[in-house]
Amino acid sequence: MIEDRLKELGYEFEAAPLQILTFHAAVRTGNLVFTSGQIPWLGDTKIQGRVGADVDLELAQKAAEICAFNCIKAAGAVVSPNEITRVVKVLGMVNAAPGFDQMSEVINGASDFYSNVFGDAGFHARSAVGMSLPSDWAVEVETVFEVKAS
Repeated sequence: MIEDRLKELGYEFEAAPLQILTFHAAVRTGNLVFTSGQIPWLGDTKIQGRVGADVDLELAQKAAEICAFNCIKAAGAVVSPNEITRVVKVLGMVNAAPGFDQMSEVINGASDFYSNVFGDAGFHARSAVGMSLPSDWAVEVETVFEVKAS
C-alpha cells in the first residue's frame, strides 16, 4: 500500500483539496492523472529562494522530494494513492540563480523519492529546467501518474 510506504518514509498522506483558486490540484483523464505544479511547502516547512545562491543543492533536493510528495497528495484529490500504478512523467522546475546549472541533480530529489515509494513503477520520463518561479519557491514539480482503470 502506497500510504504505508509513505509513512515508512516519514510522510503522512492526506489528499489535497481539489479546487485551488481557478484550477484543480489534479485532473484525471482515462487512466492518467495530471497534477498541477506543486511547491515545497509541507506543514511548517517552506523552501524558498534561488537555488545556487539562497538554497544549496542538498536543500533543493529535499524541496524536490517535498514537491513530489505534494504531487501524490494532489493526485489524491481525484484517486486513492493506492490506485497509482506508475509514475509516467515528471517536470521539475528549479528557481535557479544565475550560473547555476545543476537542475537535473536538484530534480533527482523527486525522482529518487518516486523510486523509493513505487519501486520500479517509480521510474519515469523527466524534464528538469531552470527558471524564475512565482513567490520565490525554490522548486516546483508536476507529475503525470498512471492509475488503475475505473
